[in-house]
Amino acid sequence: MIHQRECPIETLIHVLAGKWKPMILWNLIDSTKRFNDLEKLIPDVSQKMLSQHLRDLEGEGIVDRTVYPTVPPKVEYSLSEYGKTLIPVAEVMCAWGEQHNQRKYTESVS
Repeated sequence: MIHQRECPIETLIHVLAGKWKPMILWNLIDSTKRFNDLEKLIPDVSQKMLSQHLRDLEGEGIVDRTVYPTVPPKVEYSLSEYGKTLIPVAEVMCAWGEQHNQRKYTESVS
């Protein structure tokens, strides 16, 4: 049986699907974060969704999860080496968002 390759855009959308995954990636670009740090940086995300999206991103090999054997356990999240390949994509998305916001602001003022 021959399988067609997925469209690369479809793959990207599948991997980053969900309202919060791009925000998680953006907040992990500069440093490792704990779960509570991410909750504070993305205040509208529920614990359940944040946990699910982190698991999904870890499953895709984009996020590394490190558990430290302390009491209570300390868990940190960071971009994997593979996940860091998404930094240019995130930067382009951010630049486009800034341009779009400026365009919307300019049109609303006019």
